[in-house]
Amino acid sequence: MKMTHNDQLVIITGMSGAGKTRAIQTFEDLGYFCVDNLPPNLIYKFSELIRTSREINKVALVIDLRAPGSANDVVDTLVEIAHNKNKNENVIFLDASDNKIVTRYEETRRDHPLARNGRLIDGIKKERKAMEPVKDAANLVIDTTDFSPKQLRQELIEKFENYGEEPFHVELMSFGFKYGIPIDADMVFDVRFLTNPYYVESLRNLTGKDKPVYDFVMQQENADEYFAKVYDLMKFLLPKIKGTSKASETIAIGCTGGQHRSIAMTERLGLALKKMGFRVNITHREIGRYKGANI
Repeated sequence: MKMTHNDQLVIITGMSGAGKTRAIQTFEDLGYFCVDNLPPNLIYKFSELIRTSREINKVALVIDLRAPGSANDVVDTLVEIAHNKNKNENVIFLDASDNKIVTRYEETRRDHPLARNGRLIDGIKKERKAMEPVKDAANLVIDTTDFSPKQLRQELIEKFENYGEEPFHVELMSFGFKYGIPIDADMVFDVRFLTNPYYVESLRNLTGKDKPVYDFVMQQENADEYFAKVYDLMKFLLPKIKGTSKASETIAIGCTGGQHRSIAMTERLGLALKKMGFRVNITHREIGRYKGANI
């Protein structure tokens, strides 16, 4: 029996300290039946549950190296599911930098599951090496290094609350290069060649979502031509990507600080892609950062 369009199995995995507890709480709030620390050999029993149950059609599972059984069994099972052509099954890998994970463990004073009798950093490195094949195969990788718990929750809600619509969707993100390129970006575009509204005092504390900034960016000499070239690429490329087994494509547009130019161009491209018929989620990664910084 195949899963119907409205059935969904989400498996949350990744690095310890990257936010799996917050993630499973979010899915519970979205109406998913949730189980933490499930043995990998029970995954397919849950798949059968949502195929046959009239009451449960959305299940979220947390599975990582804490699960009973060998690490190889966990990794092999997760990779197998991630490679499955069934678009109703998603493996989400939550990641974060080693430094951030260390900080989070120090704040909670908890032991890392792979470092109960050793150094924390050794446990993190051991887990990262073991889970590398899962990260490479995952349907979605989310880097939570710069996320607050609230931001991770919002990220997951935006991606999964409307599940059941057209499976393929476009994740469109603005960002600031000074804070790093998004780890999950499939394509990255750079708009730093446009004049920065930061140096116009009346625009400095606004963002690309505000009309004065948007107009300032789009009225520049090369803005329309740049947008047209990116749009033409999207018209050519996205239908071909949609025809593969991929469930989403993440497109990131960056400027220096991610407040003005990248937001304006992201908003414009997002509107155009929606008119093309694509389901689009827009995220402005740096919006709300300290406005006094040189952006």
